Amino acid sequence: MVALPLAVASAGQVGDAGPAAAPTAAPATARGSADDRPDTARRSPFLLGLGLATAVRCGPELTSPDGIEAQTCVLTQGEDTWARTYYRNATGESLDSVLSLMGPGGRSVQMRCVTGADDEPATCETPREHRRGGPDAYTAVTEFAERGAEGALLLRSGSNS
Repeated sequence: MVALPLAVASAGQVGDAGPAAAPTAAPATARGSADDRPDTARRSPFLLGLGLATAVRCGPELTSPDGIEAQTCVLTQGEDTWARTYYRNATGESLDSVLSLMGPGGRSVQMRCVTGADDEPATCETPREHRRGGPDAYTAVTEFAERGAEGALLLRSGSNS
């Protein structure tokens, strides 16, 4: 059994590293006003010392009897959102796959993913787009099928449980 990654670490801009980027919550016994604390205490709660945090909402890890393993997620960072699927193709055949990100107002983005037959863990993601509405307004689905117009659907993986 191969474990697929469940979350993505966040990374920020290179210039944000250093002692000033460490969390600076004042202990309960600290004296002084908020003006006495370093600048990081007044930063956005989305800044975790490394840049913008990335929120990840994933559906369950799924495995088909045919040998496809996948987990599909919606990611949000600041005002951007996108979809990503983690997968492993153990069928021995190249497959057709499509990753769809569906959002508010009937908006959707589709990405055709290259799914080789090499049996190695891989990812596919949609381009980032400016978020419209809350992060919960987005859903992602990935479909893996045999190649060709009449290819059988082998696995459908979604970001919801």
